[in-house]
Amino acid sequence: MADADRDASRDAVLRAMPPGDPWVFAYGSLMWDRGVFAFEAAESALLHGYRRSFCVWTQEARGTPQQPGLALGLEAGGACRGVAFRVARGEAPRAFDRIWRREMYTGCYRPRWLRARLAAGDVAAVTFLARRDHPQYAGRLRPEAAAYHIARARGERGPCREYLVRALEHLAMLGTRDRGLERLLELVDRAPPA
Repeated sequence: MADADRDASRDAVLRAMPPGDPWVFAYGSLMWDRGVFAFEAAESALLHGYRRSFCVWTQEARGTPQQPGLALGLEAGGACRGVAFRVARGEAPRAFDRIWRREMYTGCYRPRWLRARLAAGDVAAVTFLARRDHPQYAGRLRPEAAAYHIARARGERGPCREYLVRALEHLAMLGTRDRGLERLLELVDRAPPA
């Protein structure tokens, strides 16, 4: 994604920011890779209407062009437990710039303000939905096909399997499970070696 397009996307989201401190809903690596941006608080959050899915091809972070891996995206349907980060309003431009440079470098996600449920009530949080019209969109792969790619892929940030394990570990720390991801890990571990 061109810098100008990425900046325009970020600026549009900042202009639509609701009053008060903004929140960011993380459902993948932003849950554990917290050094990306400054935040004031982190809380367990539930997003209704969307589910976490290994539906985005990755050819850098957790794969290569020859052996692409899969990354998480949000797709319509179900619910998703994750982490909501509260960002100080004055820090939002800097924090969002850092988030956009990481999450939007290829444009495979569509940022959107959605309602996330915290223990104390609902907040508006920006999150990243998988873009079905993007070349990196893998679609709804059969679990065996997803496991095949996750088991073999390795990129700049390490093995794709590690990404799956980290997601499960962090969900466990939040006191929740994702049975679909647990089953996927079982399939990954049974996949034939490369």
